[in-house]
Amino acid sequence: MNAPILYRRRLIPSETLLLKDDVMLYRDEYRILTRWNTIRPKKNLHHGFSCYLLDKGIKVSKFYDHKGELICWYCDIVSQSYDLTSDTYIFTDLLADVLVYPDGRLKVVDLDEMADAVEQGLLSEEMLLKGLRRTNWLLSKIYDGSFKEIQKFINQFDTSGT
Repeated sequence: MNAPILYRRRLIPSETLLLKDDVMLYRDEYRILTRWNTIRPKKNLHHGFSCYLLDKGIKVSKFYDHKGELICWYCDIVSQSYDLTSDTYIFTDLLADVLVYPDGRLKVVDLDEMADAVEQGLLSEEMLLKGLRRTNWLLSKIYDGSFKEIQKFINQFDTSGT
């Protein structure tokens, strides 16, 4: 399996990082699945898996702590650009995030950052609207129970048993 080159681009703070240490586990025209360790050491977050839903503009990550305990499912709303010649993806974080905890709690965060990014000219109105629609799509999948299919797909590659 050929591994594409993956970049994560953030608007706030502004940075673009090559995800050079991510391990490619699966790739098709609709999904990319990787396993990774945190880029920068964090108090709780240690490692995880990320599934990029290429046709939906969603990245679903399974976050683990240092003990291998599931922290949450962390869903980033993203846009992407792709260069076929170099097989390179740049995933831009559109700031809104949805967290799904093991006990079923749900948290939507950083909508204020989306508004700030529009005010600062970092996020166009078009991208704001895409981000809101993608967030709505994801929430509808969580509410109707079909988010479990995305979790099931990721879980089949997770040998930790959580």
